[in-house]
Amino acid sequence: MASPVSMNVLPHNEDAEKAVLGAVLLNDQLLAEIDFLHADDFYRTGHQELFAAIQEFHQENGSLRVDIITIGEYLSRKNKLSNVGGYAYLSSITSDVPTTTNITYYARIVRDMALRRRLLDVSSRLRTDAFDEAQDIQKLLDEGETRINALNSEGAAGAEYQVMSRLIADTFGRIQKRMDSNDDEGIMSGFHRLDAMTGGFQPSDFIVIGARPSVGKTALALSMVRYMAVHNNIRVGFFSLEMSAIAITERLLSAESKIDFKRFRSAKLLKKNDLAAISEAADKLYEKKICIQDTPNMKLFDLRAQARRMKRKEGAQIIFVDYIGLINPDMDSRIPRHEQIAGVSRAMKSLARELEIPIVCLSQVGRDSAEKEPTLASLRESGSIEQDADVVLLLHRPSLDKKTGAKEEGAPMNLPPPEIQNIKIILAKQRNGEIGDFELGFHGRYVSFVNLETRM
Repeated sequence: MASPVSMNVLPHNEDAEKAVLGAVLLNDQLLAEIDFLHADDFYRTGHQELFAAIQEFHQENGSLRVDIITIGEYLSRKNKLSNVGGYAYLSSITSDVPTTTNITYYARIVRDMALRRRLLDVSSRLRTDAFDEAQDIQKLLDEGETRINALNSEGAAGAEYQVMSRLIADTFGRIQKRMDSNDDEGIMSGFHRLDAMTGGFQPSDFIVIGARPSVGKTALALSMVRYMAVHNNIRVGFFSLEMSAIAITERLLSAESKIDFKRFRSAKLLKKNDLAAISEAADKLYEKKICIQDTPNMKLFDLRAQARRMKRKEGAQIIFVDYIGLINPDMDSRIPRHEQIAGVSRAMKSLARELEIPIVCLSQVGRDSAEKEPTLASLRESGSIEQDADVVLLLHRPSLDKKTGAKEEGAPMNLPPPEIQNIKIILAKQRNGEIGDFELGFHGRYVSFVNLETRM
């Protein structure tokens, strides 16, 4: 067991630093093997200046070799030779190199020590901030997670790249395993045409469902949630920033029990024999892992923290957010709205990659899509959403005549709207697959979507 490091001396390994610098001065071609190393990864200031000078000289004078003479003369011209210890020190570190073949190993030691120092710095700052009671604790927790994740990404910078031969072997193994288990990697939505086109919602994907108000964004999302949780035992997280958790639960019960949603809202309409169907649906939903967070105007860092908690504690396999425009980015109010939404969009994409699960965000589309089919350009308030999203689904429902309830597009007049209305689903973007459109049925009584071929 290593002895504790003195509080006055930060983690470092001077011998490893000298070995790296000495090896490069003996053979500058080794720089390509340690391209993950930066000057500020070295602990000693003189070593930082020397490594920075080596990198600069190599970039500026590609035809000249880096050695004691060339780098010494380069540092001398910049009046920095004394900062690194002069020619005598350059000569000593080259003579002390055990072997140049281990340079990558030495460089990783230098990198690891640098990460330890940065971790101590982050911990120290967090400790200081934690004592400041004027600071919001949830914001501090989110910032702490963000800083730690950033350090984790830095650590990955020195990871080995992967060659195609290994990737082919790993990928073929995954394909074979998938075929043997007859199980897809993607999470199925329950809508056959959509699942056939996408292969299900894939890990780390950022999916956007866009539509005008009252067209059925939430209903479509909850139909997916119900299928995933009840039929496939998928663990789902649902952030409802517009509706209460009770209202969401009532919708799920209505769809699962096939009891008219209006009857849930009125004691006079709800009949005693409805209770058996509702009870059966409640039993199915009760044992499923569906986590609902219904805090209105939720701050972005709170949402990210809760999502991480859902993944860590509940094992969430997919997360829905209803909807992206209601997330509070907690930015300066002087920042334009489209930039705030762009920041939220990037954060959602980053969160999906961090948690390695699909994140589905609902979004409103612009008013220009009220009478015509929406497009990617219709996504409201920020073009960043269409840029960040891996998959974009847009909903379109033809207008109904205000007086008769009949469709404007040649439908018979004076007829009530059909029990199941056809809604066009436009797969407007799929980063790794086809695009196109198809229709689903919207069942108004149960506020849910169904496959038209089955109408369940």
